[in-house]
Amino acid sequence: MDFERIKKTMLITLKWISICCLIGIFSGSASAFFLVSLEFVTQVRNNHNWIIWLLPIGGLLIGYLYFYFDPKITKGNNLLLEEYNKPEKRVPFMMAPLVLFGTLITHLFGGSAGREGTAVQMGGAIADLCTSIFKLNHSERRTLMILGISAGFASVFGTPLAGALFALEVVFFHKINFRSIVLSFLVAYIAYFTVEFYEIKHTHYSIPSVPNMDFTALFWILIVSVLFGLAALLFARSTHFWGKLFSKTIKYPPLRPFIGGIVLSVTIYFIGTTKYIGLGVPMIVDAFSIPNAPYDFLLKILFTGFTLGCGFKGGEVTPLFFVGATLGSALSVVVPLPIALLAGMGFVAVFSGATHTPIACTIMGMELFGIESGLYIGIACIIAYFFSGSVGIYKSQILKGPKSILYQSIRKKGLKYF
Repeated sequence: MDFERIKKTMLITLKWISICCLIGIFSGSASAFFLVSLEFVTQVRNNHNWIIWLLPIGGLLIGYLYFYFDPKITKGNNLLLEEYNKPEKRVPFMMAPLVLFGTLITHLFGGSAGREGTAVQMGGAIADLCTSIFKLNHSERRTLMILGISAGFASVFGTPLAGALFALEVVFFHKINFRSIVLSFLVAYIAYFTVEFYEIKHTHYSIPSVPNMDFTALFWILIVSVLFGLAALLFARSTHFWGKLFSKTIKYPPLRPFIGGIVLSVTIYFIGTTKYIGLGVPMIVDAFSIPNAPYDFLLKILFTGFTLGCGFKGGEVTPLFFVGATLGSALSVVVPLPIALLAGMGFVAVFSGATHTPIACTIMGMELFGIESGLYIGIACIIAYFFSGSVGIYKSQILKGPKSILYQSIRKKGLKYF
């Protein structure tokens, strides 16, 4: 027997298990702290609506801190994807505290944003610390990026299977090696159980009844799934549009969220409601039982795209859940399917389209809503994925596979918008 080879294999295995434990525990702990803090600042804002008028000051503070420490960090999730595609420079650890602080300020003062971006960026920054600790090369750093994304996503949403698959799928699934797959699942569960250890509760959703699949149901699934895909396309384009507009018109970066904060606070005052700011979880929960107005999802797209585009911090995924759930809920008025099923399908299908991750979103739907709805959710995620355009919320994400081939042929025909 080759004992040296066995010894080397065991040492490498031990090294990566240690890395997964470190990333999982520290990322899970960071997410637990973040979730508790986010709940606290949300309650403060809900109890003191006047605080929304301080949104411009919060924006100026966020903009100045990012500009002062490292403007590169403003790329957020895109920086992690860039480092996966072309490993060059370490992800600055300052990304973790800055995105945590920036997201809490955004939610405290009334911006419309999510939380996945924060958890994923904290996970990525924590993961890249292992580069120097374990003296990893560029190839191994790519695995670290996957582990950071997996740990952050799994811990913040309480969906370890979806978190592991999301990390693998979002970075270009068919180029992933077997080691990354195993480690992604391992770190996702470590991060998930770390949050469970702190007794942090995640929001629960349910689809009480799922009808039998027939041709009529399939017809309506296809119709609503196309709409979910188009909603995902609109969301992604909106965020990119506002980002480009602010970059072109306001040259000094710290002023972008300041001016954006003024616009947001005045707009919130005049529309007379705060239901489109923050995470919007109460609206998402209600969407499973109460039909939404047909404009709710559009206003959430507008508020979130503007908030993130002008420079406030947070994620896009929970707002995507809001958009999909409220759109599905609104469609229940005309579509003969249960309202909870439509809301659940939209919840994950819009996310699927905006991130190009139909496999992870299908698994997430089954983790959240039960395996009984899996067929409906799977079809919705795949259809929305193909109808959501070629550019998702992550501009640095590389699009490959069947969707890439489809949109290359579309562009050749002159339909460049998609």
